[in-house]
Amino acid sequence: MTNQIVKNDKLTTYDDLSPGQTARFTKTVTEADISHFIAITGDVNPLHVDETFAARTFFKKRIAHGMMSASLFSTLVGMFLPGFGAIYRSQQIEFVRPVYIGDTLTASFTVKAVDASREIVEMEGVIENQHGQVVVKGDATASLIRKLEDVPADSTEKR
Repeated sequence: MTNQIVKNDKLTTYDDLSPGQTARFTKTVTEADISHFIAITGDVNPLHVDETFAARTFFKKRIAHGMMSASLFSTLVGMFLPGFGAIYRSQQIEFVRPVYIGDTLTASFTVKAVDASREIVEMEGVIENQHGQVVVKGDATASLIRKLEDVPADSTEKR
């Protein structure tokens, strides 16, 4: 799968998943992405915002936030694999290489194990840049919502 977001009411089930299944999602990192991430997190580390500062480091230019790149894993869990109805449980992350503005990242998950009795899906994740270099990697776990509750169409309950 690549960037195909399907909206429906069919929850992913453990029977839909099997070891070896893979999904991918591709995104190009933009200046706007950096600005949005800063607005959300408040992380204004000069490595991300100050070209002069970043030029004086071994990176030689500004880099994207590591967690912004790693957040592509969240898109994979909720939208692609496991997909609709998935609950992100855990993520181990290793930042391998810097990500620069303009890099095109492809995040992928491969199912390692599915255990319906423990309600767990184990996945191996990798994010590569446009040169095929791994920039982020790590293992994740997810579980699945078992059913959706019926909610009256005129329900106005606020949370």
